[in-house]
Amino acid sequence: MEQKAIPQLVKNLGGKISKNGPTILTILAVGGVFSTAIFAAQATPKALQLLDEEYDARQAKSEEPVEPLTKLEVIKITWRVFIPTACMGAATAACIIGSNSINQRRNAALATVYGLTEVAFREYKDKVVDTLGKSKELKLRDEISADKLKRNPPDEHTIILTGKGEVLCYDGLFGQYFRSDIEQIRKAINDLNKDFLTEMWMSVNDLYYALGVPQIPVGDEMGWDLDRGLIGIEFSTQLSDKGEPCLVLNYTVQPKHLK
Repeated sequence: MEQKAIPQLVKNLGGKISKNGPTILTILAVGGVFSTAIFAAQATPKALQLLDEEYDARQAKSEEPVEPLTKLEVIKITWRVFIPTACMGAATAACIIGSNSINQRRNAALATVYGLTEVAFREYKDKVVDTLGKSKELKLRDEISADKLKRNPPDEHTIILTGKGEVLCYDGLFGQYFRSDIEQIRKAINDLNKDFLTEMWMSVNDLYYALGVPQIPVGDEMGWDLDRGLIGIEFSTQLSDKGEPCLVLNYTVQPKHLK
């Protein structure tokens, strides 16, 4: 049992290291920056001492004042004491490059998976419409919107007042409640799509800004690009837990991670 447990332990440990590779490399890079500074601080007095000894030795052999050491001579005399500093600096740079490389590979993999998932979702949605019919598909979508409201009922303290209407609205994707009206939302979407044709991409925070809704942390990283179509929103009218009419916003094209 012990012989089998050791390989499994090594495998599990390797998996955790691989999973947390960017974090580990970032921590090592931060430590490397401080270590490089410490090594440089320790090497500098030694280098100055070597230069003083060389200058004194030359002066002892000459009756006239000797010329200052050239840059090349300084490097030849002191380069050895800076080897640890150079090695630590190189290791730090390798950690930074390695962390960035891992993140880029993971982002590329996530983008691929997301693309495949989106294609599968569109195919599934089209098949649902073909099988059930448009009216039943709309009914099904309304039921999903109603379920979202039940899972995340509005709280008066979290409803955002945009100053652009009094109708309760709910972002079905990011879960934000705000007050607006359907015409203001449609106008915001139309204005954004006009800019979209020249900008070629639009972030979620751009949409939120147009709606008067505060930006969210991931809002600058997620959005739409023109290759996938214009921004579109489908509305579903539901009732909140308190019986207040609520417009649920669902995106016809889901926002994706912007590269």
